[in-house]
Amino acid sequence: MSIIFKTQHAPKFKNYLTLFLILMLSLSCTERSEIPADLILTNGEVYTMEEDQPWASSIVITDNKITAVLNEDESIDFWKGDHTRVVDLNGKFVVPGFIDGHVHFRGAGGFINGANLLKVSEEKGLQAEIERVVNILEDGEWITGGLWGAYEQWASGASASEEKKKDVWKPTRWMIDDVSANNPTLLNNYNRQIYLANTAALKAAGLEDANLSGMEKDAQGRVTGLIYRDSPALEKLRAVVKPKSHKRLLDENRAALKALSESGIVEIHDIVTPEQTDRFVELHDNGELTTRVWLRPDLSRAPEMKENGFSMGLHPVTKEPNSWVRYGAFKGYIDGIMGNHGALFFEPYDDQPDNYGRYRQHTSDDPNLLEPNMDKMYNWIKIGYEAGFVSNVHAIGTKGVSLMLDTYERLMNDLGRDLEGFRIIHNQVIRPEDFPRFQKLNVIAEVNPYHLSDDMRWMEERIGYERSKGAYAFKSLLDNNVTLSFASDWPGTMAAEYHMHPKYLIHAAVNRTTVNGTPDGGWFQEQKISVHEALKAYTINNAYAAFEDDIRGSIKAGKLADIAVCDLNLIKIDPSDILNMNIEMTIVDGKVVFERNND
Repeated sequence: MSIIFKTQHAPKFKNYLTLFLILMLSLSCTERSEIPADLILTNGEVYTMEEDQPWASSIVITDNKITAVLNEDESIDFWKGDHTRVVDLNGKFVVPGFIDGHVHFRGAGGFINGANLLKVSEEKGLQAEIERVVNILEDGEWITGGLWGAYEQWASGASASEEKKKDVWKPTRWMIDDVSANNPTLLNNYNRQIYLANTAALKAAGLEDANLSGMEKDAQGRVTGLIYRDSPALEKLRAVVKPKSHKRLLDENRAALKALSESGIVEIHDIVTPEQTDRFVELHDNGELTTRVWLRPDLSRAPEMKENGFSMGLHPVTKEPNSWVRYGAFKGYIDGIMGNHGALFFEPYDDQPDNYGRYRQHTSDDPNLLEPNMDKMYNWIKIGYEAGFVSNVHAIGTKGVSLMLDTYERLMNDLGRDLEGFRIIHNQVIRPEDFPRFQKLNVIAEVNPYHLSDDMRWMEERIGYERSKGAYAFKSLLDNNVTLSFASDWPGTMAAEYHMHPKYLIHAAVNRTTVNGTPDGGWFQEQKISVHEALKAYTINNAYAAFEDDIRGSIKAGKLADIAVCDLNLIKIDPSDILNMNIEMTIVDGKVVFERNND
């Protein structure tokens, strides 16, 4: 019986089994997610910044969140719908969107749509830049600032001090009159000691034929437009300068947002004024904001903010939590900057033996800023903490950093807890004995890697070789288990222009050279860090610094879809090629805000 059963019924059974398997396969192939994805990035080299899944191939995005992160052997079909956009990355490198821990947003937009003369110290460059700005502005709008001559003594990209020019370049109004006839112009050099007014500006102030002290004249006795800082002519000129219109300021903001998106930056921690805060809100309400903003108001506003019921994470108008525009930390200042010999040191500057640096208004009541009042800052930090804010404080020189660590240690002892989220900003030069103190306090070191590429041109001249060993010492900070936060300080200071594109910061931290690749092997090369460490400081660490690493900063299912696509795999390429990297796509909150045209 058993033999008869097999010979007569087995083929029929096999047919049924085959049909069943085909049916099951068909059902599994047509199975789809109830909510299909809006965007799928596939066939990429995805560097997630997640230890459990460091690499992936595809990212599924639904609405504003990451739905799934898939490996190479996992299909995207389950998430595809009729309207899903699928982007084949063709092996491009994908990282969490870059978070810039320190920008001066309004100033950056002003440099894009206004005069940027930091690297200008000759007539042709001056004319070209003013003509560029005139083509952006409407007739009658003033052109101001510029900061010409910051690199006059050192070529951009120089790695060491060179022989300095004996004569300072002195432009005249006739160099720019032809290109700026309809736009009154009042420029200043990088240290604001010399100003240049075009003929339109002089006429507006009634100074074209004036004979006031501090107004330079040529051999024929004509006013050249060059005016020195103490001249009474400056007051007359400033009195007639037309303030920027609201439209112009918004246009500058839009230009800065465009530059950020093109650089893969999905969030900025901005040193903000109340006026700029209002513009951020307006841009967000209009649907124009393409970068998240973590607002850092001045520390002196702590009492006001506490009284008005604000705390970290709240929208500046609604006072509700908001992932796009919200208050972050208070920004404080201990000392000045290296660019003007204002950073505080325990020993004097090598090239200015009587100068130890200066305090700031947050830490001094002295008109000359030479005597400290650290209680002034401490009280504001305490008030801010009571309101629900941490503080992020600028400290540059060895004494500035040490004093800030002292202040935070006092705070930790008073609070009876560590200082999670508190930062010291810049940390440009640190003494050996101060490196371990950061970790003991759980204080974040916010650093500006590109500064070293630019500042090395004069660093050793000002503080010498030994102190320079502790300058931009990122490896020493990591060796002491300190959390690094990367920040650009875009657009720079009166003495330097700082790039915002992440490739410049990563290059500086990894290679420790100028953009020209000097010095050979890197400046204090023992302080080099890896590309992974640099990316971590630029992504998940900055989300942590904003108390939001649980919702963004890495590529993980459930997190906000803030993503940058690069054309080069920064982990795999030779570090010398980092500066060749370009951003291919920027995604913020699940929306593509920039896509490079490769045609």
